[in-house]
Amino acid sequence: MRDPMMAVHRNNIRQEFVSTVVTVAGPHLPQPYALNTMHVDFKADFKKSGLRTMSDRYTKTAGSSLETIDPAHPAIFDKCDRFFDEEGLFAQVKAADLYPYFRPIEKNDGTRAIMKGREIIMAGSNNYLGLLSDPRVKKAAEDAIEQYGSGCTGSRFLNGTLDIHIELEEKLAAFMGTESCVLFSTGYMTNQGVIQSLASKGDLVFSDKDNHACIVAGTKVAMGETIRYRHDDMTHLRRLLEKASKDHPKAGKFIVTDGVFSMSGAIAKVPELVALAEEFGAALMLDDAHAVGVIGPGGRGSAASFGLGDRVHLTTGTFSKSFASLGGFVVGPHNVIEYIRHTASAHIFSASMPPSAVATVLKCLEILQEEPERLTRLWEISDYMRAGFKKAGFNVLKSQAPIIPVVANTMRTCLEMWHDLLEEGVFVNAVIPPAVPQGQSLLRTSYMATHTNEDMDFILDAFHRVGRKHGVISSNGTTA
Repeated sequence: MRDPMMAVHRNNIRQEFVSTVVTVAGPHLPQPYALNTMHVDFKADFKKSGLRTMSDRYTKTAGSSLETIDPAHPAIFDKCDRFFDEEGLFAQVKAADLYPYFRPIEKNDGTRAIMKGREIIMAGSNNYLGLLSDPRVKKAAEDAIEQYGSGCTGSRFLNGTLDIHIELEEKLAAFMGTESCVLFSTGYMTNQGVIQSLASKGDLVFSDKDNHACIVAGTKVAMGETIRYRHDDMTHLRRLLEKASKDHPKAGKFIVTDGVFSMSGAIAKVPELVALAEEFGAALMLDDAHAVGVIGPGGRGSAASFGLGDRVHLTTGTFSKSFASLGGFVVGPHNVIEYIRHTASAHIFSASMPPSAVATVLKCLEILQEEPERLTRLWEISDYMRAGFKKAGFNVLKSQAPIIPVVANTMRTCLEMWHDLLEEGVFVNAVIPPAVPQGQSLLRTSYMATHTNEDMDFILDAFHRVGRKHGVISSNGTTA
């Protein structure tokens, strides 16, 4: 599970349910909310979870004032027992059938899936190009297994490099208009590995406060110092860069941000970021997990969407979304990429992408370039859904991508709406604190190029009924 705040979790046992369960909902954690106000919603909506006292960890030896540790129950496991307390939040949410995570899917054809024997419309997948069940993609995976086997049984550093790994790196670099590319086993490991590799002791990393958890994880394992700037606030970033340049004139500076923010669907202010990076001599990296294969000319990502692909030093991405597979990549200057290849622990010490995953990405990349109408259709769908939600009175924040959040306000309302939408036959993702600020729990919807007009109207109609039921919108189509 993605969780960049394990130190916080260890020191704040009152946050057991929130910090362990709800982090599934969203991959980035705005830490001020997680640290200071994450329990507010729960006080209003549910009972607090029961807590065992510290004395529960120990037993006393007869005739002695000394406490002895119970070897059958190490203290570090106490939090595990509290998590399942019948008076706790986890148990109450499960009992109410409002627990939205780890729901098994029995069959998945892209826009349709089977859950508990029922067909539902999938409006919570990152399968943006709709290639998950494309026969050509599945055939490519099957052929790769036939030729190379089911896995590589080693890291790229040693025995795990196949010719198709190199082929994919070369084709991705060419597609993105950069010199070189290196693959990682997951998108999470890509950001973690790149930041760890580049941010050495004495270097400074400037990270947007709403960045994805894998970026946060990278800043935690890197030797450099991390300075977080307010979300999308270029004035604040400028002040921090000015101060850093004055206080640490010789420090290397590294600005890191999501290209498209995964919860809001907002696109980063790439032109301003490029200008600041160039003014202060900083490297700039965009995490385009939700941008490559989605936005920009030909789906080349957030920098390309502004015509700035040649002025962004590094772009990272994942294969688990538009490319319907598993793995990650970073593209950039040759020397930088080769340095990362040889120094990123997440690359060197992890088994390489399996052959079927590599072949899947190669075929998806080919289809993306041969069928640009998929991107056109994806944006038609996104615009239609965004307009439909707004017309109904829903708050969709600043969505600019096929990610469209629908704000449900309180955590309980969000979970109840998620449940009722599923009953209506629509699967979406419930996102609650600390993945989002308190009072801004939301239902994250996302769309595919293969959704039909009928699918879109079905989803909007279901949201309209459920939104009215829970008072999120009024009957006349305005925010309640």
